[in-house]
Amino acid sequence: MLRTRVIPALLLRDESLVKGVRFGSPQYVGDPCNTVRIFNELEVDELLFLDITATRERRRPNFTVLHEIANECFMPLAYGGGISSLEDAKAVFKVGIEKIALNAAPLQSLGVVTEIARHFGSQAVIGAIDVKRNWLGKYRVYCHWRGDNSQFDPIEWARQLERAGAGEILLTSVDREGTWSGFDVDLVRQVSAAVGVPVIAHGGAGTVEHIGSVVREGGASAVALGSMVVFQKQGMGVLISFPDRRKLETFLT
Repeated sequence: MLRTRVIPALLLRDESLVKGVRFGSPQYVGDPCNTVRIFNELEVDELLFLDITATRERRRPNFTVLHEIANECFMPLAYGGGISSLEDAKAVFKVGIEKIALNAAPLQSLGVVTEIARHFGSQAVIGAIDVKRNWLGKYRVYCHWRGDNSQFDPIEWARQLERAGAGEILLTSVDREGTWSGFDVDLVRQVSAAVGVPVIAHGGAGTVEHIGSVVREGGASAVALGSMVVFQKQGMGVLISFPDRRKLETFLT
């Protein structure tokens, strides 16, 4: 097991896995269960699935797909998308998910984080923050279901999520997502310094060096990888994979 968690972050749309760039132009990359089987063989420590359309379509999670994924998965499993209440969380955990990521629901009612954390414990709740720079270049929490920025500052929002009961922060740079250009280390550094819970850096990874940099310089406790684990290389075809562990150890020590 790696000292720093390196987590494949897989995007669900309907019953398929997709991957895009900066939250746009998603393309099909595979079947969820087949992909889980590959990651089982690669002995990945943890998996994260995010349903990218559930909130926008105002529907609950696809429990049929989640049940199939959980039955195949040999490692801890986290899920986000369409969870807006304690009852939704209970149903997701009942399937066999260990953690839930809350993104849209807290922006509408922060109390949902507290309610779920009190029932299941903070370790089971991830506060998910999507961040995009506005026209003035300032970081703002991005509302993916609306397709625009909110007025929330992500550093202060991370503090509020922690106070509400989130045990981790999943921090996604929309501007870097799917670009292979590296994490937004400055954003990760600011959020990591502002909270006392682990921060999972997400968005922009293209090399093992990028992973090492966001951990050493940004203070990330973990990293989530998208394009790097579903494509051969930038601009090339689909290949479900995981970075070489020896290289990861080199850059994470």
